[in-house]
Amino acid sequence: MAMTKPATRPANPRFSSGPCAKIPTFELGKLSDAALGRSHRAAVGKDKLKSAIEGTRELLGIPADYKIGIVPASDTGAVEMAMWSLLGERKATMVAWESFGAGWVTDAVKQLKLDAEVLTADYGDIVDMGAIDYDTDVVFTWNGTTSGVRVPSGDVIPADRAGLTICDATSAAFAQDLPWDKLDVTTFSWQKVLGGEAAHGMLILSPRAVERLESYTPPWPLPKIFRLTKGGKLIDGIFRGETINTPSMLAVEDYLVALDWARSVGGLKGLMGRADANAQAIWDFCDSRDWIDNLANDPATRSNTSVCLKFTDDRIKDGPAFAKSVAKRLESEGVALDVGAYRDAPAGLRIWCGGTVETTDVAAMLPWLDWAFHAEIDAQ
Repeated sequence: MAMTKPATRPANPRFSSGPCAKIPTFELGKLSDAALGRSHRAAVGKDKLKSAIEGTRELLGIPADYKIGIVPASDTGAVEMAMWSLLGERKATMVAWESFGAGWVTDAVKQLKLDAEVLTADYGDIVDMGAIDYDTDVVFTWNGTTSGVRVPSGDVIPADRAGLTICDATSAAFAQDLPWDKLDVTTFSWQKVLGGEAAHGMLILSPRAVERLESYTPPWPLPKIFRLTKGGKLIDGIFRGETINTPSMLAVEDYLVALDWARSVGGLKGLMGRADANAQAIWDFCDSRDWIDNLANDPATRSNTSVCLKFTDDRIKDGPAFAKSVAKRLESEGVALDVGAYRDAPAGLRIWCGGTVETTDVAAMLPWLDWAFHAEIDAQ
């Protein structure tokens, strides 16, 4: 017998893992103070860019001696800027357990042709971070956006490491507690946990990373948008808001508004609590059903932002087709948009649970997931 459609719908059905849901209070009128038609080098532009940098420092608790820069090409641009500028001084260790980490491996091995050890794990698992040689430069993602697996803590990263840690934290920043003393380079984009607009990345450098930049010149040519030094010295203006290329002042304003909203919900602690509550609602749902489970095999490594799920029912005849059909059914009902698994990931669903998502919307969506699953089982 077919299940009855649920009576309640999410107020906001946007569960995309990037670009992610806007802040709950978003409206275009909040961007009316944007410095549109003004140079980003004018005083008003510089002030807003500096506010974005210092607001990031304040909310994430980034140490005062770390440098924070706004860079082009979103998180991808920030990671590649770090890799092209810093790697090659010593052996590298490339760590991957999902598609974006695998992309950094390709860049290091095939493009930069580095002397690198490559450590990988299957989707749902994670590399043993305690077994890594941190006297090498280590490149890894903190939270696997396409696998729903995250590093549980930075405890295994030694304080006296000789190498640099380069961390892609794009779906972790503002939702998970990042240990800044264990991270030398950290990157993220505005489009993730704060629901900002795409195309802008953040590059955060420890004093050790700055020292490497000023003492090492890579053997390959660097495009202009990757250059962080001049004459052997850090281009410090980049980290005061003097961006390498022209930023969107509309996107900057949107980020500033999101930072203000983040303060209103309790800052980093409040954002983490919101993400935890969203993810817990889905975990509890999975625990009470025998046909769906978290893709992360170890509960300690479950992501609280990009929650990835797999269908486990033996009645499913074609896993990838079934998962796509469930996602399509949810979208056609307007109750969950963009929740299909990433194209390189195992078949299933991926539901964004960052702080801009309301727990009430997650709770309202889950009965629809129950309905969609059973409807697709009946339709096979």
